[in-house]
Amino acid sequence: MITEEQAAAFGRDWVDAWNRHDLDAILAHYDEQVEFRSPFVAKIAGEPSGVLKGVARLRPYFAEALKKYPDLKFTELRALAGVSSLTLTYRSVLGLHAAEVMTLNEAGRVVRVDCHYSR
Repeated sequence: MITEEQAAAFGRDWVDAWNRHDLDAILAHYDEQVEFRSPFVAKIAGEPSGVLKGVARLRPYFAEALKKYPDLKFTELRALAGVSSLTLTYRSVLGLHAAEVMTLNEAGRVVRVDCHYSR
């Protein structure tokens, strides 16, 4: 079980890494074999399925996102705890509301992400 405190700490660390635009710190949250699903994948990475597998594919995608949105700053973070997952909700780029459901492995690294956005 993931506690509320663990979810909140993970969320703070994750948002801080993004807000500093620190690519290595961002990627440190993800397992090497992560499966990442986001509507932004098609727009930024050109992958029509919206799915990227592995940190090797995630690195250039995140790097391009940071380049495309140089003023990126995530705010209004909330972290929700689950059994083996957590959900982070926050205000994202372009004023979007975002929710990311992240499944963690035993080491506390993200093995699957499902991203959701709304205006």
